[in-house]
Amino acid sequence: MAQAAEAARTVILTVDDDPGVSRAVARDLRRRYGESYRIVRAESGQSALEALRELKLRGDLVAVILADYRMPQMNGIEFLEQALDVYPGARRVLLTAYADTNAAIDAINVVDLDHYLLKPWDPPEEKLYPVLDDLLQAWRASAHRLVASTKVVGHRWSARSSDVREFLARNQVPYRWYSVEEPEGQRLLAAAGQDGQRLPLVITPDGTTLVEPEAPELAARVGLATTPTADFYDLIVIGGGPAGLGAAVYGASEGLRTVLVERSATGGQAGQSSRIENYLGFPDGVSGAQLTDRARRQAAKFGAEILTARQVTGLEVNGAARVVRFADGSAIAAHSVILATGVQYRQLEAAGCNDLTGCGVFYGSALTEAASCQGQDIYIVGGANSAGQAAMYLSRGAKSVTLLVRGSDLSASMSYYLIQQISEAPNISVRSHTVVEAAHGSDHLEQLTLRHTVTGESEQVDAQWMFVFIGAAPLTDWLGDAVLRDERGFILAGPDLSADGRPPAGWELDRPPYHLETSVPGVFVAGDARAESAKRVASAVGEGAMAVMLVHRYLEQS
Repeated sequence: MAQAAEAARTVILTVDDDPGVSRAVARDLRRRYGESYRIVRAESGQSALEALRELKLRGDLVAVILADYRMPQMNGIEFLEQALDVYPGARRVLLTAYADTNAAIDAINVVDLDHYLLKPWDPPEEKLYPVLDDLLQAWRASAHRLVASTKVVGHRWSARSSDVREFLARNQVPYRWYSVEEPEGQRLLAAAGQDGQRLPLVITPDGTTLVEPEAPELAARVGLATTPTADFYDLIVIGGGPAGLGAAVYGASEGLRTVLVERSATGGQAGQSSRIENYLGFPDGVSGAQLTDRARRQAAKFGAEILTARQVTGLEVNGAARVVRFADGSAIAAHSVILATGVQYRQLEAAGCNDLTGCGVFYGSALTEAASCQGQDIYIVGGANSAGQAAMYLSRGAKSVTLLVRGSDLSASMSYYLIQQISEAPNISVRSHTVVEAAHGSDHLEQLTLRHTVTGESEQVDAQWMFVFIGAAPLTDWLGDAVLRDERGFILAGPDLSADGRPPAGWELDRPPYHLETSVPGVFVAGDARAESAKRVASAVGEGAMAVMLVHRYLEQS
């Protein structure tokens, strides 16, 4: 009964100043969704905002908002920007004409648009309903009831508080942040019987309080799966980046009992990207979080298990079984394993950086900190695509963004399209031949010492925010001698294992290793952890899919 009542109150709102178009949109929506959702239409941005506020006061839910771009007084982007304040969880769609593609791109940047539809959308069965079905499914899967959100009380310049916020955000867990210095933060601490000496304090929707929680405890308390449902699988995928998610989708969709194990949050480095613009099928770009969320839901739809906050510590061979061991001493086994552990950014070896990590010095984009960077000077270390994407994203609100590049320019490691965007951004500058020599600050970053690698001259600059994107170290130390790796720790596979034409030592099969197969039969590698991989999202997803094809071949011959 409660679910039925909620469905009756849930709204799909459409706004278009053309009465004929407005009626046509409402008609098509009612035809498909009228039995489950209430369709509300408006003919101006202002009247639509008034309707949203009335719905909010009544406690109704809004799942999707469709807004025409070309409206007088208030265009569709301006309306959606204000609608975000009323219903931030509603999915947002912009209705545009063919000539308004740039408007849709602007809307992606301004209001994190979920989709745009070109008018006319006939037939709706092909061009409207599939889009709305996907958005409604995503909305239903999200925690759209704001009253059920997790609360986090912490200090702005606290590495542990930053880690918890990043963990929740990357795992799509809704939460509200309360500074310990604000009255509401103090009230929550008092209610939990805490004095604020140990932070962060996390309050789950059911009222459970967690003080300085570690990732496994936090994951379990906020509803993320951490425990496998079986002891044995067809396929274990280790790592939840693009390669791992791709493998989980293809493995589960093709009938393999599949479990994906992720130590932190699905998405990997790509999941932290503010905007990926060169991924096939997304001409207007897609954020790493959006791509990750869709891939995770897709894998779950096909039946893949996804375990979060589980640290893998070992890989063993036990006859035909491949055994994966966890940090808590437990283990699971499978016929096959795909290693998709990806890479992590290297630590900046400059004085003071370790002490200030999470307190102004961040590795990766740390998008949860973006709101605090408004109107400030930001430094980004690195010259690859991830650094460029972060620069473009942060420049929207920052006073200035400075890219610090060791080389002579960006062309060696950054895609051309990003270089062009950066050159056209008025508040982004690039300092070449420049490295960070030291970071200074008491409880948070206050200054940086920069050194020019050619002249040797040093300079101190004021800085409260530094985001580091330098190099990539594979997350493979836990493997030990289980599989062959190169001198940098990347996993060798396929032809790279037998450069001299002979199989690797200990290889007992009468065939050479398959293309993505490691030195252990039935154990494959995909994505950035593989030696000589392309280090691109598209290639990682492709390798995940190819690895599953090779798993099938291995299982058929075992």
